[in-house]
Amino acid sequence: MAVDTAQRNRHFLVRALLVCGAMFLFGFACVPLYRIVCEHVFRNKIYNTADSGKGFTVDASRWVTVQFVGNVNSQLDWQFAPEQVEMKVHPGAVNDAWYDATNKAGSAIVGNAVPSIAPSQGSPYFNKIECFCFTEQTLNPGESRRMPVKFVVDPKLPKTIDTLTLSYTFYNNRAATKKLAEQTQTKTPPNS
Repeated sequence: MAVDTAQRNRHFLVRALLVCGAMFLFGFACVPLYRIVCEHVFRNKIYNTADSGKGFTVDASRWVTVQFVGNVNSQLDWQFAPEQVEMKVHPGAVNDAWYDATNKAGSAIVGNAVPSIAPSQGSPYFNKIECFCFTEQTLNPGESRRMPVKFVVDPKLPKTIDTLTLSYTFYNNRAATKKLAEQTQTKTPPNS
């Protein structure tokens, strides 16, 4: 009887570890998967072209509040925040916002920012023309960088939506960070 219980416990433990391992790997795969989905499924909804601001007529009779949020995944030793937490904009007008990032780690890190817009109904009407989230960001130890976001709110945004929240979460791109560390090691001569 004790052998059956021990064997069942062992099988349960193995299954639990496999599930945990799969969840862990899925978490690291989320950033590249998100980018692929955004680029191929939601074309020009989150990743827009440089022409996004052209063709809009500015609606000077209306104000929309855009809130800015910056988060960092717990696996990334960076400080990341918007320079201002909100701004009022006219739909159709091109606007600039800035985020600041600092690498607090002792080595260079490559990060990727994943954007989101809330409420989700407003997402199709928020057009990023220029964004640090379009490319990987490499910060050396102690390096700080000011990163721009140029955006326009589509005048077709429903009148019921008067506030949009632009949120970014930075993740450590472990594969790119590892590759950068390997390249750095090959360029640095060994100590004699």
